[in-house]
Amino acid sequence: MQIQVVKSKIHRVKVTGADLNYIGSITIDEALMEAANLIEGEKVSIVNINNGERFDTYVIVGEKNSGEITLNGPAARKVQKEDIIIIISYATLDFEEAKTFKPWIVFPNENDNSLM
Repeated sequence: MQIQVVKSKIHRVKVTGADLNYIGSITIDEALMEAANLIEGEKVSIVNINNGERFDTYVIVGEKNSGEITLNGPAARKVQKEDIIIIISYATLDFEEAKTFKPWIVFPNENDNSLM
């Protein structure tokens, strides 16, 4: 049997931009991606702390150490600049493997999205 578990999580990061006229996705600072073990194109779930919105999109690499968290395309309608969000990716694992799996969880500084 296989189950889905949290693989990566960037907890409480501030949205720095919302670009409705860009092809859909979320642009994430490369340093945050590396810390959370995310790759470009990976599917992620977004949870908006400010308004309760929940939706899925995919990752685009942003400039390293820029603090960038930009929602693009239709996702830009679900956030506002400076909203606090949680970014989560999941992995499908065998049940026994999932029991010992440890996810990558990142708690960036909410003021500037830098790694603490």
